[in-house]
Amino acid sequence: MVKKFGIIGNPIKHSLSPLLHNYWLKKYNVDASYSIIDVEENNLEEVVKKIKNKSLSGVNVTLPFKQKIVRFLEKIINDAEITGSVNTLFLGTEGTVTGENTDVYGLQAAYLKGIENAMNKKTLVIGAGGVSPSVIFSLEKSGIKNISITNRTHEKCLFLKKKFSYLNIFPWSNLQNEISNYDIIINATSLGLKDGKEFDFDFDKCKVNSIYIDTIYNPLKTKTFKFLEDKGIKVFNGLDMFIYQAQKSFYLWNRINPEIDDELINLLMSKLK
Repeated sequence: MVKKFGIIGNPIKHSLSPLLHNYWLKKYNVDASYSIIDVEENNLEEVVKKIKNKSLSGVNVTLPFKQKIVRFLEKIINDAEITGSVNTLFLGTEGTVTGENTDVYGLQAAYLKGIENAMNKKTLVIGAGGVSPSVIFSLEKSGIKNISITNRTHEKCLFLKKKFSYLNIFPWSNLQNEISNYDIIINATSLGLKDGKEFDFDFDKCKVNSIYIDTIYNPLKTKTFKFLEDKGIKVFNGLDMFIYQAQKSFYLWNRINPEIDDELINLLMSKLK
């Protein structure tokens, strides 16, 4: 039987997950397909049921469903237990619909392992949505605990502080002035996403030697990314994180650790120009 995989989220049309996973499925001769699954929040439980009855073999979860779908799962494991956020669903060995979080691994593998003297870096996470718990926990696993967070909805920051007590919180209205205090700045919002809204101010007060990481990969360079790059600041987009989290998802589903080769990178880049 042909396996069926897919991704849910909203907005979802920008996702390159089908292109990426179908490349690997073909390369490793896995009899399966991967597609965008159009689903509303009130139908999340139906997706879980389809994994249970094996009409779906696995599902990736992106914004805004990473936390909202957890209550329908029978089990969450590893990094998902800590973050309360999932991005990969599959049927476990005991027949339980299981949620895992591969975003934590993705961020670590893509960027954080290469930052020198990371433990002493003062870090700012912008945004408190679905990917933010993964960002915070990946920082913690990399030895970084001097972390501040801000979000347009203050209550979401308070919720995250219950999970990660070491977080410092400041109001969104202070963001433009506060960014000058940080060595690493991570955009964990959807601001800058293709065809979406941008930050309504520039980041001119960033330290010249700071690092800016954007969890967005489409477009490759958001307005803020370009502004900081032109200032000579070290910038990273979300493409590498996207690829590494997908690599781990693919392994969980197929027990194959897929290669990240030049052909794949060129394929993805061709869709992002």
